[in-house]
Amino acid sequence: MSFSTRKSLTRTAAAAGIFAAACALPPGAAQAQDKTFVMKISTPTINDIPDTFARNFGAAVEKDSGGRIKVEVYPASQLGSIPRQIEGTQFGAIQCEVVPPEFMVGLDERFEVMAAPGLVDSQAHGQRVAGDAAVRKLMLSLGADKGLHGAALFMAEPSEVISKNAIRHVADFKGKKIRIFASQFQSEAFDRLGVTPVAMTLGDVLPAIQQGAIDGAVTGMGPIVNFHFIDAAKFVTLTDQPGIFIIAEINQKWYDSLPPDLREIVDKDALAQSVAINPIAAKLLKEAEDSWTSHGGEMIKLPGDEQAQFMKTFSSVGADVSAKKPALAAAYQVVSEAAQRLR
Repeated sequence: MSFSTRKSLTRTAAAAGIFAAACALPPGAAQAQDKTFVMKISTPTINDIPDTFARNFGAAVEKDSGGRIKVEVYPASQLGSIPRQIEGTQFGAIQCEVVPPEFMVGLDERFEVMAAPGLVDSQAHGQRVAGDAAVRKLMLSLGADKGLHGAALFMAEPSEVISKNAIRHVADFKGKKIRIFASQFQSEAFDRLGVTPVAMTLGDVLPAIQQGAIDGAVTGMGPIVNFHFIDAAKFVTLTDQPGIFIIAEINQKWYDSLPPDLREIVDKDALAQSVAINPIAAKLLKEAEDSWTSHGGEMIKLPGDEQAQFMKTFSSVGADVSAKKPALAAAYQVVSEAAQRLR
């Protein structure tokens, strides 16, 4: 038998094997194996911790899927404000959102539990809490009946207060109109300081400060620096409360449409990147703080006794707010016990 004939027979046998394997797959599975899935990931920040996670997660998924999942990352709320990103992910226009979970409180009140003031003491402590198995299980399960698949949870950074006029003492908070995240924990906490809290999505904060609609805002050093807040305000009071956690939620229908191996890759890479982001987050926070002061911004610490007073005012908020809501109380118990254990 000639070499060319043997080669032809080999190709024929290989093709028959592939055809047989394809026929053995369940209906639609062969087509799913060949399909390229597009995964749009949306996040409100730019050059910051959440969008860095999104890019790293996307790169890992593309690599591990062999290109069968094509990822597009949209930072800086390019696909809409945080509420629009949540809606887009819930209903399928966006495949994945990377946002603070408390903005999803309209879907389930327990999403705000990570925003309890005093829950964590530092970025490192928050990272340990976010990595706790019981906390992760709780938070990633919350959207299951709302069309969402929880994929990752991590601590970004502590929140601070940026203001047009310096807040150097606890008494300076009184009478201020301050932007907060969409959380009853935050509204109750700042109300106790005599603040008028205003829930607002990140993209609206800078113009609101510039126009005088608010006196300041609760946010992280990353957004403060990367959105050039120094153009409107130069004072940052380092309250370090509450912690800013980030959750990655995936549209459930899109997730279910993936072949089993791709679902496994998405979950595996989300978990891996939620851990890998921790040292990167610490580095980005330090860089943001250095950038702020090098560009003329001022970072203010409350006097020691006043910081203690501040924390005492905040510390009972979580228990007080959740006490009237059984489901929220149970969730708060899970995260507060983890925080105490990992402190």
